[in-house]
Amino acid sequence: MPKLYDSAPYVAAAVSTVGVIGGAYNAYQLYQKNKRNRLPSPEEWVHVGYLKRIYAYPIKSCAPFPLKQAECSVLGLKDGWLRDRILMIIDNEDNNLVTARTYPEMLKIKTTFNKAIVTLQHPKMEPIDINLAEVILMNKLIDTNVWTAPVTVFDCGDEANKWITKCLNIEDTTFTLVYHGHERHRVIAGSTAIWPNIYDRMKQSDTGAFSDEVNCHVLTEASLDDLNSRLKDVQITETQFRPNIVLSGGTPFDEDNWKFVKIGENIFQVIKPCIRCVFTTMDPETGIRNKNMEPLTTLKGYRLAKDPEELKAAGDSPLMGFHMALRSGPGGKVSINEPFYVTY
Repeated sequence: MPKLYDSAPYVAAAVSTVGVIGGAYNAYQLYQKNKRNRLPSPEEWVHVGYLKRIYAYPIKSCAPFPLKQAECSVLGLKDGWLRDRILMIIDNEDNNLVTARTYPEMLKIKTTFNKAIVTLQHPKMEPIDINLAEVILMNKLIDTNVWTAPVTVFDCGDEANKWITKCLNIEDTTFTLVYHGHERHRVIAGSTAIWPNIYDRMKQSDTGAFSDEVNCHVLTEASLDDLNSRLKDVQITETQFRPNIVLSGGTPFDEDNWKFVKIGENIFQVIKPCIRCVFTTMDPETGIRNKNMEPLTTLKGYRLAKDPEELKAAGDSPLMGFHMALRSGPGGKVSINEPFYVTY
């Protein structure tokens, strides 16, 4: 039997070999990540179709605001003071956000903008004007969260809060309208913390202001048409999926293979598919849920996650649409009817 010191050179060699292999593996993984995140060269772009519609949702979980053109920013799409998901309603009891899933009347709250003044409208309410510049100057800060990810926000004031509370009309419950009001993105935490482990292309700056996960959500007409062709008693509208951008052209679910998207001079990286929830079953005009839970029921038949880690996170929630994040400099514009290109 060899003595310990006799085997020492072999042990050292084995340890050294393991270290070399481990280092090589880590280097390979880093190379692959850098390769995935590298901006495409001009010859890689493939023309697929056109940008058909643009939507912003100034108040999270409320009515959409259609746009003909939007500016691309780190926080998402914007048009002056109008920005996507820059306002949010919270419950005063626990300072947590509320959504139309629980309070469907929110879907009827619409907004218009005149520079810093946002006007809130609802069929049963007199309109109210809120000056967002004054909200910032008032500097009444509140600590809240977006699905447990912490964020500090501006209280929009007593009059706005009374209007929201009266509009939602929930007994013994009061609400506060809050404003993001700065250029800092939300941290990846809480329910979003899992995603960078599954999609390593997701960056801290991709979260936006009050978006659930990533600051730009895209839907394709081809995939929506495919879904509707499978439905018998109902047709689903694009606004039930609450996209920021709707693209025409290509084949159904070809977006599963896209790596980057270029619209004008703006380059976006595809981050992850969008995991669909019960919100999609709600009529965007009335807030009434589909009795058969469509389109979720049909989507579950053919659009569940396939990757094991993705499936573990998404469960039986189907995939439809995708999230993308800006990778070129901010300030560029996107317009309806503009061609778009992708890489595979």
